[in-house]
This record gives sequence, structure tokens and C-alpha cells, in this order.
Amino acid sequence: MTDCGCEKAKAELEEYLHNELRKNDAADIQEHLASCPDCSSEHLVGRTLTEVMQRACKETAPEDLRDQVLIKLRALQASH
Repeated sequence: MTDCGCEKAKAELEEYLHNELRKNDAADIQEHLASCPDCSSEHLVGRTLTEVMQRACKETAPEDLRDQVLIKLRALQASH
């Protein structure tokens, strides 16, 4: 493994956060994050946003709200 540098770490951070990189590339970025405060900080922000979005996507709207939205969508579709 070699330190990949800030440019590569920042360019591939999104893929790293979603475990979409090959093992070697992920290991290089992980090594870089361990030694670079700037990239580590960006990683923390990205990881936090990813976790918040994942939690938000698991929540469902209340039944009455869904019904109201569907009624409005159907009304809009009927008028076009």
C-alpha cells in the first residue's frame, strides 16, 4: 500500500464511503485518511451525511400525508 495523496483521496471519497472501490484502492485511501487531517475531516463530513441520508430514507411518511400527496398528484395528472 502507498499513500495515494489528497487528490486521489478526495476524487474517490464518494466511492470509498459507499464501499465501491477495489480493495487495494480502498486500502490506499484509508491509509491516506489516517495521516491527513484535511482529508480525514472531509471523510467525517461525508460519512456523517451518508449516515443521515440512510436513516432518513428508512422513515416513511404518515398515511394521511401520503394520501394527500397522491390525491394532489392525481388531480394534476387529470388536468394535463
